[in-house]
Amino acid sequence: MSGQRKHSSGGSKPEGEELLKSRFVYQDDEELDKGFDWVQVKRVGKYMKPYAKQMAPVILIMMAVGALTKLLNPLLIAFAIDNVLKQKDGKLLALCVGAMFVLYVIQWLANNYRIRYTNEIGQRIIYDLRHDLFSHIQRLSFRFFDKRPAGSILVRVTNYVNSLQDLLTNGVVNLLIDCVQLIGIIFILLFYNVKLGAAIIVTVPIMFLISTRLRVKIRRAWQVVQTKTSRINAHLNECIQGIKVTQAFTQEKQNIAYFEQMNRDNHKSWNRASTLNQSFNPIIEVTGAVGYFILFLLGAYFIQSGEMTVGLFVAFASYIGSFWEPINRLGQMYSQMLIAMASSERIFEYIDEQPNVAEKPSARPLPTIRGDIDFQQVEFEYEPGRHALQRIDLNVKAGQSIALVGHTGSGKTTIINLLCRFYDVTGGSIVIDGHDIRDVTIQSLRSQIGIVLQDTFIFSGTIRDNIRFGRLDATDEEVEAAAKAVRAHEFIVNLPNGYDTEVQERGNVLSMGQRQLLSFARALLADPRILILDEATASIDTETELKIQEALKTLMAGRTSFIIAHRLSTIRHADHILVLDHGRIMEQGNHEELIRHQGIYHGLIQAQYRFLKETG
Repeated sequence: MSGQRKHSSGGSKPEGEELLKSRFVYQDDEELDKGFDWVQVKRVGKYMKPYAKQMAPVILIMMAVGALTKLLNPLLIAFAIDNVLKQKDGKLLALCVGAMFVLYVIQWLANNYRIRYTNEIGQRIIYDLRHDLFSHIQRLSFRFFDKRPAGSILVRVTNYVNSLQDLLTNGVVNLLIDCVQLIGIIFILLFYNVKLGAAIIVTVPIMFLISTRLRVKIRRAWQVVQTKTSRINAHLNECIQGIKVTQAFTQEKQNIAYFEQMNRDNHKSWNRASTLNQSFNPIIEVTGAVGYFILFLLGAYFIQSGEMTVGLFVAFASYIGSFWEPINRLGQMYSQMLIAMASSERIFEYIDEQPNVAEKPSARPLPTIRGDIDFQQVEFEYEPGRHALQRIDLNVKAGQSIALVGHTGSGKTTIINLLCRFYDVTGGSIVIDGHDIRDVTIQSLRSQIGIVLQDTFIFSGTIRDNIRFGRLDATDEEVEAAAKAVRAHEFIVNLPNGYDTEVQERGNVLSMGQRQLLSFARALLADPRILILDEATASIDTETELKIQEALKTLMAGRTSFIIAHRLSTIRHADHILVLDHGRIMEQGNHEELIRHQGIYHGLIQAQYRFLKETG
């Protein structure tokens, strides 16, 4: 399981929240508790900057036209009431009505074009952000993925980026429009009647003071929602990947219970955040009611005293309605920014993550190698204080085959991981053809190493595509030649569509042995100088293994090969065998030498013979 498990000490089963906590605790899902961080806003703003020149002229013009037409309409209404209706001038009234209609049409056209244009630009920004995040994750080291469940990573690339969409499409532009509209209304109110305008506007700071503490709570509430959502996605991914194990051990009810608790937790946190978010509206409505009360109270007095006309009073009433509208949207915008900030913090956490295995600024491409490899006093720790390898000295000549033997946890796979620079040594060095692998580019190193794993991964696509993954520019003829060399051609041509047969993720329509044969063809097509076989024949039956032994000789010919295996048939012909235990080389030599020595290797071989004899 990907989460860190804690087990209860007693015999009773943990229930509810304790059950959930006992199974899923993710290090990267700690709830954030920071103030409003303008650095995050600026970082998101950098993705908008490339489009600023493209956006600014058109959007600003449309924004100005839309705001201006909206502000002019109440003045036209005031003019019509105070002048046209008194004079009973039908032509002038028709002219005023026509002017208002034209203003509404212009406003609609300007807003419609602006929304469509900003949506297009916003989607480009989202594309850039998601591209950068995914590209960065692809470059991160194995240590990053060791500590995080796949679902937690997935939610950052999908849900969290999507939560920025509204902000980056119309959110920012609407913010500018509302600010312009608010400033315009304040100017008009103060210009036509400074006393009444000031009395109405004074309610605004009171409203902001009341809502300040609420905003902090809203932000924290949405951060909790993001955390809960991340955990649900992580759990879903784990359950889908492990569905066979779940059903094999009849743990469906337990998994449903875990999910039910997480789902309930997420539901509660969402309701709380949504309730807090919606509490902005009542504050706006109450403040707006106070504004109308002031208008009717003072407005009636000013009309009686002759300081205000009826038309202007009606215009003021219209402006007050429009006045609280942008303030309400600004409150919602603030909530939206809080949600977006909570997401951006999670996104930029990953973008700021630096690979543990990084290229030096002076790294140069590794030239085509022969395959001479030196491990010089190599040491490695996955965690401080826990040695995985200790003082490994090994000299491998080009073209040699090296078998790594030992119990689980002895350090076999660690040697392979260090050779490929999936991790960096914590002591000593690894040198290929005289080049320290830390001094060359990672791509140039790994492009000359081919790996065949026990748990081979088959991508969704065709058989041909999966083999071609070893070298994307390979021709169909080269793909088929590689398949023939490893004896995969025979089963491929018997599939419904041959090499064009579609396989789903992980290749579930293929047998374990067939998937391994495809991985052999993939590695052969890549034509690496160094070949790594990590338990590559463990999942292949004896009959199939006999068929590919000759193919293995072809695959390994002229290449420096590292073989991790337990089967004697796979390792007995290796040029050199290393026997590892707890990260140390305990014995080394060829098969005959180690058998004569009658040490650890001899004991492993005898144990294997006894097992084969007992199992028939």
